[in-house]
Amino acid sequence: MEISVNGESRQVEAGCTVARLLEELKLQPRYLAVERNQELVPRTTHAACVLQPGDCVEIVTLVGGG
Repeated sequence: MEISVNGESRQVEAGCTVARLLEELKLQPRYLAVERNQELVPRTTHAACVLQPGDCVEIVTLVGGG
């Protein structure tokens, strides 16, 4: 199925979760904020949040500093 990740089209398997998507992208969820269809997805729900065709996912990397 097709979703959008940070504005780019991406094919994922049906039933793919946010957690699985992050694994496929080799990203560590500890340092990320994930938004699905303009709503924040809490880290505690990444494994239960099943993506749907046409979803728009935005992944933002958190960077510390000063």
